[in-house]
Amino acid sequence: METVLGIESSCDETAAAVVRGDRVILAEHIASQDEVHLPYGGVVPEIAARAHAEKLTPLIEATLADAGMTLADVDAIAATAGPGLIGGVMVGLVTAKALAMASDKPLIAINHLEGHALSPRLAEPALEFPYLLLLVSGGHCQLLLVEGAGKYRRLATTIDDALGEAFDKTAKLLGLGYPGGPAVEKLAMQGDPKAVPLPRPLLNSADPHFSFSGLKSAVMRAKQSGDYGDADIAASFQQAAIDCLIDRTKRAIAASGSVASGPVTALVVAGGVAANRAIRAALETLAHGNGLPFAAPPLALCTDNAAMIAWAGIERLRMGQSDLLDIAARPRWPLDPDAAPARGAGVKA
Repeated sequence: METVLGIESSCDETAAAVVRGDRVILAEHIASQDEVHLPYGGVVPEIAARAHAEKLTPLIEATLADAGMTLADVDAIAATAGPGLIGGVMVGLVTAKALAMASDKPLIAINHLEGHALSPRLAEPALEFPYLLLLVSGGHCQLLLVEGAGKYRRLATTIDDALGEAFDKTAKLLGLGYPGGPAVEKLAMQGDPKAVPLPRPLLNSADPHFSFSGLKSAVMRAKQSGDYGDADIAASFQQAAIDCLIDRTKRAIAASGSVASGPVTALVVAGGVAANRAIRAALETLAHGNGLPFAAPPLALCTDNAAMIAWAGIERLRMGQSDLLDIAARPRWPLDPDAAPARGAGVKA
């Protein structure tokens, strides 16, 4: 049974986990940086990298101790190698290289997005390839056909801002602090989702992609107008975002049909924004209305974590894959490098 040590440091969560091939998380530790970034209303890359460097080694030691293991007991070391804030990615990857060299264990460099894409399979043993994935996070908003580990076909991406970024900016406009997503979701429960007339960018468009910059700007204008309460703005923003996600995902379901390995087995959502319960509920309704099972990782596996990196390492290890110690950290790393460029600037590949 494969056992992998996973390391995650792509943004502002320092994390380590030991995961076994039968989907048991033997131990996991996550050190949050929310407090140090709170005064800035977002992640400061230099501060994040410094915090990773300070916390990662003792975090790994504590994780191995909790698992009752040493490095000699694991079969491989998996670490996020990108995409992400390059300083943090380098801290995690260099640490993993040193551990792999010292223990003579394979190094597996994991695409952070692949960690999210495969995380539902850690929680759902019955989830088989291929499935349609909505990947929504602070830096990415994509629809992908997941045909296997390392086999991704991008159907849509954002042409400007990611949805998680829009949640964070909305939270900042409403004075809710950081991290913004959970704060907006909580406030939205107290508001009227129909109170504020907000746009639904690209709704009913033949263009398969997402756009959230116009919605974000409309939230700012609504706040500046003084005509609406914060709870109504939060609820209306969240509903507009849901409407956009459902419309684009519905289009992807119709377009996906079947792939080389057969019909899609499920509609899956992953990434930090997948922790939003209203979004999960709407997607589940959409999936069932189209005759598809719905899958989402538990909330603890939605945000950045090392268990998903370890699991992706297990999937790669089972394919006989590992990486040389000279592999470089990457600030950008698309899951589907052959995807045609989306129109617009600032595309989150």
